[in-house]
Order: sequence, then structure tokens, then C-alpha cells
Amino acid sequence: MSMNRRDFLFLTTGAAALAATEGLGLADAGSVIDAGPVGNFATDGVYSNFRALGFFVIRKGGKLTALSSICTHRKVQVTAEHDCSFYCKRHGSTFDPSGHVTKGPAKRDLPVLATSVNGAGHLLVTVPLV
Repeated sequence: MSMNRRDFLFLTTGAAALAATEGLGLADAGSVIDAGPVGNFATDGVYSNFRALGFFVIRKGGKLTALSSICTHRKVQVTAEHDCSFYCKRHGSTFDPSGHVTKGPAKRDLPVLATSVNGAGHLLVTVPLV
């Protein structure tokens, strides 16, 4: 099969556009992490077990959420405090138990991450790919 220049450019442009679109889809999808049985998070509080993987599990009033453990200022891991707030050691940013900025230099809240429960009753957390 012979291909003229116009056909070649059309095919390569289409392939490049498809590759870019697929790349965006991967970034949007993120990585799904099985945080284990929902029963592991039975009492209200912040669970730091997954901090190194990029999130905290938070149970408040019977509701489970996942909050990013990465400071929005300079991408440093934050730590959970005893009062369920969060602190970034690098530049001093603080966040309330819901992840809202209470002291800068961070200007953006900690992102709430997508969660679901699978058929086995495990909490699944979607962590964005970096």
C-alpha cells in the first residue's frame, strides 16, 4: 500500500491526537487503591495508614471520605494532628479537619479524593497520577 504525503500527515496527526487524549484520560482516572474493609474505619477520626500513598481516610458521623495528604503549596506530605487538622512542616500551612486552608502559604484546600465501596466491602480510593 502506498501512501501520499497528505494521507501520512492525516494519520500521524490523528494518532498524536488520540495519544494525547488517552494520556489525559489516564491522568483523570488516577490509580485506584484498595484501602481494605470498611469495618477497619469504624470510629470517627483520621486514619493515617495511607499517608505515604497520598491520602488519609476520614470517618465523620458515619461518612467515609478520603483527603489528599499532599500540601497544595509545594507538594509536601502533611501530617495529621491530634485534633484531626493537618499540618505541613515544610512551610507551615495548616488545614482544618475538612481540608480547608486555615493558614498559608497554601491557598488551595486539600483535595477530596473519589471513593467507592466494592462488592467485597472494601473502600477504594482513586489517587491522581502525578
